Amino acid sequence: MKDSDILGKIEAMVFISDEPLQVDEIIALVEELSEGTISLNEKETLNFIQKLKDKFNDESYSFELVQSGEGFCFMTKQNYSDVVNALLKNRSKKRLSRSALETLSIIAYRQPITKGEIEKIRGVGCDYAMKKLLGKELIKMKGKSEAIGRPMLYGTTDKFLEYFGIASLKDLPSPKEFKEEDLEDASTDTKEVVN
Repeated sequence: MKDSDILGKIEAMVFISDEPLQVDEIIALVEELSEGTISLNEKETLNFIQKLKDKFNDESYSFELVQSGEGFCFMTKQNYSDVVNALLKNRSKKRLSRSALETLSIIAYRQPITKGEIEKIRGVGCDYAMKKLLGKELIKMKGKSEAIGRPMLYGTTDKFLEYFGIASLKDLPSPKEFKEEDLEDASTDTKEVVN
C-alpha cells in the first residue's frame, strides 16, 4: 500500500468518525484494511496526520484537521465562524442554557465534584442543568465521594473537549485570565460612560 493510499484511508476515517479518532484506532484500522501487510507505529501515524494537517491548512479548505482531546477530527476554520454561527443559530435547541454553562464551568474547574458542592457554589439547585449535561454527555459520573452518604462525583468528558474545541483541560482559561478580562470590560464600560 502506497503512502498516498494510507493518507486517503486516514482522511476518510477521520472524516466519517462521529467523534475524534485516536491514534491507536487509526493504526488498528489501517492494519486491518491492509490485511496485516502494513504495520504502523505511533510515530509513523503521527507523521501521516501531520501531512493531512498540512494539506488542510491550505486556504482553499474551509476546515482543518485538529487534535481534540486524545483524538483527531475535522473542524471548521476560524474565519468561517460566521457560517457556522448562522447554521447553529437555527439549531438553538442544542445550545446550552446559562444555568447549564454555569454548572458545566464549575464542574470543569473543580472536578471531581459532587452535586451538593456545585449547588453550594451556585446558590441554587442544579438538577435540570445536570440532567441536560449528562444527556449531552458533556459530564459523567466519576465515582463516589468519601463524604457522608457517599455522593456521586462528576467530571467532564472527551465530548466536553470536543464541544469547546480544546485538546485538554489545560487549554481552559485560568481564573486569573477571567479577572483580567473583567477588568478590561469594566474599564471599557467606564470609558464609554465618561465619553
